[in-house]
Amino acid sequence: MTSPDTASADEEERIRMATLILGLRGMGISDRRLLKAIETIPRAFFVDETYRERAYDDRSIPVACGQTISPPSVVAAVVSALEVGDRHSVLEIGTGSGYQAAILSRLARRVTTIERYRTLVKAAEERWLRLRISNVTAIVADGMLGWPRQAPFDRIAVNVAFGGAPTKLIGQLSETGILVAPIGPAGGPQRLTLFQRSGDRVETRDLGPARFQPPETGIAHNL
Repeated sequence: MTSPDTASADEEERIRMATLILGLRGMGISDRRLLKAIETIPRAFFVDETYRERAYDDRSIPVACGQTISPPSVVAAVVSALEVGDRHSVLEIGTGSGYQAAILSRLARRVTTIERYRTLVKAAEERWLRLRISNVTAIVADGMLGWPRQAPFDRIAVNVAFGGAPTKLIGQLSETGILVAPIGPAGGPQRLTLFQRSGDRVETRDLGPARFQPPETGIAHNL
């Protein structure tokens, strides 16, 4: 039997989720598949208990290992721009809390996500397991190198800011693949940028301002 306190908390979370979805619609996010995916993934599940009450605010929230979970509007903008189809394979650079990968899992055939922190990978895998997400594979590796052994990928989402075009990752796209990444210096002006591959040509499109952490190379051996 559900206690009154639990029922009240569940209702409050539903209201916060509904408010989030309405806010995303107001920002121009209209993809029904994406909005449904966001609606089925509880963001509160991916943040520390300390931040649960603010989980549905449109803001970044600290997670372990000095990382953050991006604001819902940023996640929605990135995933919307990727135009993920149900037959696509997706590579994500920077697993973080596992929230974006969880959303991508609802849209793609397969998601491979790379993270340099084992602590984050373990926590994300536990969350996906509890949500019965089975089409995401997390790898502890240097995300700056991508994952050539499974390339090409139909879509690539990059969660760290490159100083210029991430050519090594673009090279791991399929011939019609799309990559979305923040481009610009750490602490300076960054632009969320779409790279669309068409055979040997790559076209770019500016998606707006961004604010991401800079990339770190290698694997973190202590975390």
